[in-house]
Amino acid sequence: MLGFGGAEMTTEPLFCIDHLRVSYPSSASSIEWAVDDVSLILQPGERVGLVGESGCGKSTLGRAAMRLLPSGSQVEGRVTFTGRSVFDLSPEGLRQFRGEAVALVFQDPMTRLDPLMTIGEHCVETLRSHRPDLSRADAKAEAIATLEAVSIPAERWSQYPHEFSGGMRQRVAIALALLLNPKLIVADEPTTSLDVTVSAQILRELTRLCEERNMALLLISHDLAMVAEYCDRIAVMYEGKLVEEGAVASVLDQPQHAYTRSLLNAALHLQSSKRDSPAEGSPAGEEGGEAHATADVIPSDSARPLLHVDALEKYYVLEQNLLGRLLKQTKSRTIKAVDGVSLKLYPGEIVGLVGESGCGKSTLSRTILQLVRPTSGRVEFLGNDLTQMATSALLRERRQIQMIFQDPHACLNPLMTVGRGIADPLLIHHMASLDEALEQSRKMLERVGLTPAEAYFSRYPGELSGGQQQRVAIARALITQPKLLICDEPVSMLDASVQTQVLELMLELKAEFDLTYLFITHDLWVARFLCDRIAVMYAGEIVEQGDTETLFTQPQHPYTKTLLGAAPLLSRVK
Repeated sequence: MLGFGGAEMTTEPLFCIDHLRVSYPSSASSIEWAVDDVSLILQPGERVGLVGESGCGKSTLGRAAMRLLPSGSQVEGRVTFTGRSVFDLSPEGLRQFRGEAVALVFQDPMTRLDPLMTIGEHCVETLRSHRPDLSRADAKAEAIATLEAVSIPAERWSQYPHEFSGGMRQRVAIALALLLNPKLIVADEPTTSLDVTVSAQILRELTRLCEERNMALLLISHDLAMVAEYCDRIAVMYEGKLVEEGAVASVLDQPQHAYTRSLLNAALHLQSSKRDSPAEGSPAGEEGGEAHATADVIPSDSARPLLHVDALEKYYVLEQNLLGRLLKQTKSRTIKAVDGVSLKLYPGEIVGLVGESGCGKSTLSRTILQLVRPTSGRVEFLGNDLTQMATSALLRERRQIQMIFQDPHACLNPLMTVGRGIADPLLIHHMASLDEALEQSRKMLERVGLTPAEAYFSRYPGELSGGQQQRVAIARALITQPKLLICDEPVSMLDASVQTQVLELMLELKAEFDLTYLFITHDLWVARFLCDRIAVMYAGEIVEQGDTETLFTQPQHPYTKTLLGAAPLLSRVK
């Protein structure tokens, strides 16, 4: 039988989803279709973007098409690849189908990577399992070339997944998908954790490969601008159904379905809007609502910083293994994750921290919180140097500094109900009795828009959508009434409409609770929408900072200009 990777001639479409319906295992008497009567066709070399809100069935569609659903799922309809039924494949045919014919790139790269294997071992194993005649040396040469295509240097060949940032791990996952030259790549939110420059590099590479190898791409994403820039067609899903499909220009210029119009309006709102008032007390022009001045302006006594990071450094040393130390081959290598960073945040201000994956943004946030102790430097919060505090004192101080993480599901206890999870910080800090904490939890649920509270209080995080989980994470962070919130990519996994809802909620809560935000993001348009000032981080250093509008309209550093030039913009696509 000719393999999927062969050059078999056929008049059939490359990939055809025909009236597909999918239901997950459930104890309910009635069937709830996660994917409901969806049909979609991809031709060789075609790039189709699948967009829609979280929970609409996008990822389920991709996994069903590759037979990756949990056992007990109910599936109706047909999926064919070059005319051959995917649902009728033997185990050997299915193994060949996955990888040689169709490769899947997941949103979370750790679902693809074995923590006990080096990056090089991952690549060699993938190649030689499908091409056993390939020598290890040839496999390594092909793998290094593919890794370099996604900006991973050859010297990182022997490192493990935990030694890479989230963005770097995603680059590895994409490289693994490209290794076998598949005819179709199903990419499920492949650039969610990547900055705009690396996203652009990878998507340009995928686009080039589609053209050169006649390879098709099904790009599942909530980023409408990115899909519009790199795809030929757009398919819009809503509540399990495919509600609109067409050429990029047609859908953007004349959207037919109400949900498509709302999604487009939400994306345009984020990219065109800017809050019109600077935070009180931060160093800015005061006449006529001028934008913030840069951090170089010396504040008055009334504008004392809430947080002052001064010459902060965090270095990691990659030591030689035992044999290397005995032979004294090379010296240990030092990685400067945070290298002399100075930053001030003023009460009521929102400061954005942007930069590429692996530049040190998340390390900086964890060093500020003293979850990671710095190599040197100072972190002053409310006039107290956190770097000099004992653990017990730090625990008390963290009540005033809370963090909202990128993946809410990962930071919520799956075995704890929503109500109990939100109340937990009050109990940890001995701020309330159990009954008082649960009552405050109900009120906070109402405040973050999860109403009525009783409908969510006894549910578990896994029963909520991504947007609802993020609201729970925000409620949990606010329950101790902190003064500073550090937000690490809090909306990057959400579609444009839910992003807008969550960002508007954060602005409302900021005013109500007198909050200050350090907002870490790789989405420049979200930063522009939300932030008073922006600091740009590159290779562990802050290379430019200033008020938002000036930084966007008059960027000074070459890296800032590169970031702005790479950011997908709907108005440019249209």
